[in-house]
Amino acid sequence: MNNLLTTLDKMQEVLSSLREVMNEEQQQLASGLINGNLLQRITEDKSALLSTLNYLDEMRRTTEQSTGTQAPYRGNSDMSRRWTSIQKHTRQLRDANTHNGLLLQQQIRFTDDALAVLKPHQTQAFYGPDGLGKGQSTLSRKG
Repeated sequence: MNNLLTTLDKMQEVLSSLREVMNEEQQQLASGLINGNLLQRITEDKSALLSTLNYLDEMRRTTEQSTGTQAPYRGNSDMSRRWTSIQKHTRQLRDANTHNGLLLQQQIRFTDDALAVLKPHQTQAFYGPDGLGKGQSTLSRKG
């Protein structure tokens, strides 16, 4: 049972860290100017935390099988309280992730709209494959 309590505690720690990362992600996506490098790091951190959480959940399930118990841990107030907290955090993170997804879609639409405005004004290439200017008369010296 101690292993299960430890695993549930670690799951709560990871969920708290994930909340911080998702708050950072939300701030980046809601800002007027997105830092692509920072957003990439945030995405990598989020992915690592989700992998850790998946690993801890597998440990929890394995421990439950070996001890013959399972969530929501009726009859054990410590584990039940932890499990209730984990579920609460998970629902909040799901909602935050949905919100961040909407912000990301908004940023994608904004970028697509900006590209659509710029595309008609795209100029032709100035130089050909030979390095000479396209559409310009060639100056030569005669003498």
